Amino acid sequence: MKTLITGGVRSGKSRHAEALLAQYPSVTYVAPGPTPAEDADPDWAARIAEHRRRRPAGWVTLETRDLVAALGVEGPVVVDCLGTWLTAALDERSLWDASSEAATMAVRVLLDDAKAALAKRDQVVLVTNEVGLGVVPAHRSGRLFRDLLGLVNQEIAAECDEVHLVVAGRVLVL
Repeated sequence: MKTLITGGVRSGKSRHAEALLAQYPSVTYVAPGPTPAEDADPDWAARIAEHRRRRPAGWVTLETRDLVAALGVEGPVVVDCLGTWLTAALDERSLWDASSEAATMAVRVLLDDAKAALAKRDQVVLVTNEVGLGVVPAHRSGRLFRDLLGLVNQEIAAECDEVHLVVAGRVLVL
């Protein structure tokens, strides 16, 4: 089963993802966001520490931005989250100032590779943010991120068996 979980920030997405695979003694938890060593923000470090604290002891954390390799590991996988993966991809490729067309083309290449890896999987849960429900961002980078994450979400959702929307800790299967 492949499941995409989407929703707003602090909606309960990660807890829901973890609950979906709680019956497995060993799960690979893929964290593609910045590590505390890379980001000196104490709030970010506290968020990471909380996530680590609540994971079962048998779960392995894999901090990587290589989504294709992460999807190639054995056993159940949680990817948390596609928004931080996309941010890292844009950073690593210096795409924040690229044209929308160039950024979209680069992300599509990454998506094609990720979808091919995802097609070979079972028991994977991917977490993402739903950023298209609010106001239009005032800055170009915000609009670019919103548009590209919308693309990522649509493409990955098409590869999944289920999509769950989490709002205020409540889950709606779409």
